[in-house]
Amino acid sequence: MSLSFVFPGQGSQFVGMGKELAENFSVAREVFNEVDEALNQKLYTLMTDGDEKELSLTHNTQPALMAVSIASLKVLEAESNITLKENVSFVSGHSLGEYSALVASNVLNIGDASKLLRLRGQEMQNAVPVGEGAMAALIGVDFEEASVIADQASSETKLVCQSANDNAPGQVVISGATAAINKAMEIAKDKGVKKVVLLPVSVPSHSPMMKPASDAMAKAFEDVTFNQPIVGLVQNTVAQSVSDVKEIKANLVNQLIGTVRWRESVIFMKDQGVDTMIELGAGKVLSGLARRIDKQISMLNVGDKTTLEKTLAKLQG
Repeated sequence: MSLSFVFPGQGSQFVGMGKELAENFSVAREVFNEVDEALNQKLYTLMTDGDEKELSLTHNTQPALMAVSIASLKVLEAESNITLKENVSFVSGHSLGEYSALVASNVLNIGDASKLLRLRGQEMQNAVPVGEGAMAALIGVDFEEASVIADQASSETKLVCQSANDNAPGQVVISGATAAINKAMEIAKDKGVKKVVLLPVSVPSHSPMMKPASDAMAKAFEDVTFNQPIVGLVQNTVAQSVSDVKEIKANLVNQLIGTVRWRESVIFMKDQGVDTMIELGAGKVLSGLARRIDKQISMLNVGDKTTLEKTLAKLQG
């Protein structure tokens, strides 16, 4: 068995996430306490017993999802004979999940990652006034087809519109100015695209409109210690393993304005021999995408006590 650990991004959050882990495992409680302390906020209380709207605010969602992912990782390591350094070939995360992968691979510590994600959420929201940016999922098209639609919409409106997430075959997300996204949705429908869905987000992530946020992150990275990863780190914008710290930082800066190449990232890991991926954190979004990318990849999950027990049974069996 050749393993990779993958970490979900925004959209996976829900009130109650992480609660079972904290109630049953001290290593999970330690992670949540560390995040709370770094942010000087009772984020764990918000995650487990708070208001859904408040949790969904980007500056809360981002560190919260990272906290659940790292708690899930620590619990899996504590309860199994698997350690990331000795048994895992690669780590990778979808969008903000890349920060979870950075913590997992020892590039960042939990406190610094928490603060960076808080800043990332705030700067993303500040970069574009609410209502001026949007994202939409195009279902049933490949990345090239989606890019043609986005380019046409951008050309017709003279506004930003680009392919933002290459999630899986037949699932591509576009991002940009609201008027351009609306035009792209019209074009997609005219071209007979199977399904077009406007996403419930307030920022046009992974588009040039995020340049102010990208610049703010670049400045913040100057004051943070980055270490070399202890396992292969597959980054979103390049869809391959990166070990050089300068490259890691540069790719992170580009991530907010560039495309999340998730489909290619999964294929890269499979081509390197990975046959089993464990999704660590809230929800099972990445498991669903992996099945669409390559059915030969075995997907496991850890996000609560039930999924932990199922995954341990599979690993031990």
